Amino acid sequence: MTRTPRVIVVGGGLAGLVAARHLAAGGADVTLFEREETPGGRVRTREGDGFRLDRGFQVLFTAYPAVQRELDLDALDLRRFAPGATIARPNHRSTLSDPIRDPAALPATLFNPDVSLGDKLRVARLRWDLLRTDPDAIFDGTEPDDVSIDAFLRDRGFSDRFVERFAAPFYGGITLDRSLSTSKRVFEYTFRALAAGDTAVPAAGMGAIPEQLAETAREAGAAIETGIDVADVAADRNADGAGGTTVTAGEESIAADAVVVATDPPTARDLTGVESIPTEARACVTQYYELPARTDLETGRRLLLNATETGPNHVVPHSAVAPEYAPDDATLISATYLGEREERDEELADRTRDALAGWYPERRFDGFETLHTDRIEFAQFAQPPGIHDRLPDPRDPAGPIYLAGDYTRWSSIQGAMESGRQAAKAVIDDLSR
Repeated sequence: MTRTPRVIVVGGGLAGLVAARHLAAGGADVTLFEREETPGGRVRTREGDGFRLDRGFQVLFTAYPAVQRELDLDALDLRRFAPGATIARPNHRSTLSDPIRDPAALPATLFNPDVSLGDKLRVARLRWDLLRTDPDAIFDGTEPDDVSIDAFLRDRGFSDRFVERFAAPFYGGITLDRSLSTSKRVFEYTFRALAAGDTAVPAAGMGAIPEQLAETAREAGAAIETGIDVADVAADRNADGAGGTTVTAGEESIAADAVVVATDPPTARDLTGVESIPTEARACVTQYYELPARTDLETGRRLLLNATETGPNHVVPHSAVAPEYAPDDATLISATYLGEREERDEELADRTRDALAGWYPERRFDGFETLHTDRIEFAQFAQPPGIHDRLPDPRDPAGPIYLAGDYTRWSSIQGAMESGRQAAKAVIDDLSR
């Protein structure tokens, strides 16, 4: 680059923050505009009365390559879930874990009545196969056919009981799709990450992740301006005849050499006109509840999976995993329901309480209190088989306008962060010509 180019990043989620950092480190004059008062996009934590409540159930997979590259994990002070899950149904709970990473749970896993010995051996073989797989190859489109998670598991011989009691709720929590109609590529990538690393949350909540990314972007030289909505992005020509862009941010029109659009998918499609940006959404509702202090759901820091179709998809023992999420005199849990729910908040809370009472018939759930409800209409974009081959490229918009968002990769923290890096690389490469 013969001069310092000006680049605008629209959107301060994980993708935009990573893009801003790499652009600034690459020598660009970078300004990021975020319409909310703080960066973070879908990854946020609200605090009050001693509780830390993430926006919906979110976790960090430490084995994701982009997570290892972009984040200082030690500085995040992570609190880790135990591998596996507790499977729950009326009058019954059982533990299914990874005996290699969690040897103390080996007896409970071996004698788990919800999963057959054959299925346990199939899980072990699948773990071995995927750990030998290059993660970059999973989404590169070289496989001739893509199928659903359900078809993939059944093709490998897994039983109905395994699919219904474990895979459906566990991957329902990851893909927000209990029917397992999501692409098997998502299963392969996440299963490998689960086997290779930890599932964790920062002690300060998931919002600590964008806070750290924003700080590293500023340290690299990027300016971050919040509370500013970008209404329009247009490709044009600069006075010297070179390609450029005009961004309408608030009341101001700003000229730039390039723009990276890193907003949510519907907004990105509106701003750029790129029709291949996916806008079919997966929704969920997450409720947070307070229980009396020292209430122990006895999951051993594992997710509590609902093996039936009644009640929430899963329950999370937040304060058991991260004591910093709740004051000393309270226990914090959450329940997540898939899809857009018509029930009122109070009705969902009643369903959760009834489910817990069925799973723990020996207990009373007095003191059960709803703290907050997140209704998230666009938690992920839908990922049926084959969609990843049709996702947009960062360079698809007309002119020097680029895309950064998980919708250019796959719906995940990994996809968002990697998309930011790839968009920044495309901008720098093009402006250096």
